[in-house]
Amino acid sequence: MTMQLVGFTFRFADAADVDAIVALVQSAYRGDDSRKGWTTEADMLDGQRVGADGVAALIARPHSRVLLAESAGVLLACAHVEKLGDAGYFGMFSVVPTRQGAGIGNALLVEAERFAREEWRVREMQMTVISIRDDLIPWYERRGYRRTGIYSPFPYGDERFGVPKRDDLRFERLAKTL
Repeated sequence: MTMQLVGFTFRFADAADVDAIVALVQSAYRGDDSRKGWTTEADMLDGQRVGADGVAALIARPHSRVLLAESAGVLLACAHVEKLGDAGYFGMFSVVPTRQGAGIGNALLVEAERFAREEWRVREMQMTVISIRDDLIPWYERRGYRRTGIYSPFPYGDERFGVPKRDDLRFERLAKTL
């Protein structure tokens, strides 16, 4: 699948994209580069956001895709989309920090929802967000997602998900009817 929209192209990732995806996700959430955008988690977490093995596994798994947005061959954004039973799952959503706020993320989210609805025939999209992300959750709410009140613990002690700087991290599930 390749689709052109507003100056960028959507396509699904393959194994050759793993390193670029890891670098993008890291730059969007961790370290000083992430502070150039508004989605940073740098005040909450250090360490990696995702590793190459994790991204490669997402690409290889059945009913799982990593959707990319590119312009002139340059990776601008990515998201993981997966079919989990009757619902789609949306995660690993990352936009180049200096390009955040330009509509790329919104377009990628809409494309991920379209794909899940049309290709997998799911009626709901779900995601998990760190519950204290008071800037990010309202962005999703404006796009039709609702807080479910369903929480899951942050994987403290598992550095594959980062090194927490706080002891109050947990995930909340957000959902949207497609």
